Amino acid sequence: MAEESREENKEELKEIINKAEISLVLDTYDDIFSDFDPRPYSERALSEDFLAEAKKAARDKRTGIELRFLIPKAVKNATHEELIRTRLKNHFRKHHRLIREELSVRGRNAVALVVVGVVIGVADVLLLSVNDLNAILKDAIQIILTPASWYTIWTGFDRLMIKPKGDVADELFYRKMMDAQITFTPY
Repeated sequence: MAEESREENKEELKEIINKAEISLVLDTYDDIFSDFDPRPYSERALSEDFLAEAKKAARDKRTGIELRFLIPKAVKNATHEELIRTRLKNHFRKHHRLIREELSVRGRNAVALVVVGVVIGVADVLLLSVNDLNAILKDAIQIILTPASWYTIWTGFDRLMIKPKGDVADELFYRKMMDAQITFTPY
């Protein structure tokens, strides 16, 4: 009889996992949070293990996903779940905003590098038209300005065109998760 009940629970658990986009099995609510953080659920730091598992699970999912936590019936608590849901949403929103801001700053810095490189290049060209400078001084300045111009322009374009994959992937993960429906299902 107990064996049949266990098999039914396993089958029920498999069915729930297949329905949800992302399903994570918890022993307790503490599995979501850092073991070293004693604060209440509303303030507690999220576990690196939880975030790593969520990132792996979300990698191939589209936006509008469901994050389903499977929790034992004996420990299920609606009050804790609401606090945890709010904490997760706040965490995902905050980190999405921080990454977006960082990518935006990097983009502005890259554009500034391109502009500085162009200004250096223009100064280099203008230097060629000055006749009063000593030829040696003129050549020395041009030897410095020409590579500086090219280097600065290409570094700026490199930063504009080739974004670090990790940051873009993290931004996408947090965008998906801040819109995710978070549910707790007993098993």
